[in-house]
Amino acid sequence: QVQLVESGGGLVQPGGSLSLSCIGDGGVFKFYSMGWYRQTPGNQRELVASISAHGALTVANSVKGRFTIVKDDAKTTLYLHMNDLKLEDTAVYYCNAGGPTLFWGQGTQVTVSG
Repeated sequence: QVQLVESGGGLVQPGGSLSLSCIGDGGVFKFYSMGWYRQTPGNQRELVASISAHGALTVANSVKGRFTIVKDDAKTTLYLHMNDLKLEDTAVYYCNAGGPTLFWGQGTQVTVSG
């Protein structure tokens, strides 16, 4: 069983910054693509950003230039650095390994309000 544990969510004002972390098993980081998804009530989970096992990046247009995904293999930690946060970034953010059909973290709430 692969475990992914997110942390770092919280409440932030528009224009603020927040960083999320996801700690996982070392094998997951080595062999799977890793990513961040988000979900709001009544909507499907959507990809925010992902990084393949070879380092190829995919970033949603809605967050491009504001969010950065970073994978630290030595620490088996995936980060999402979020800047210039907007009201519409409010969501539960999920760490993922291997794509939507495989492994998920428990989610962490990000609320942009002010």
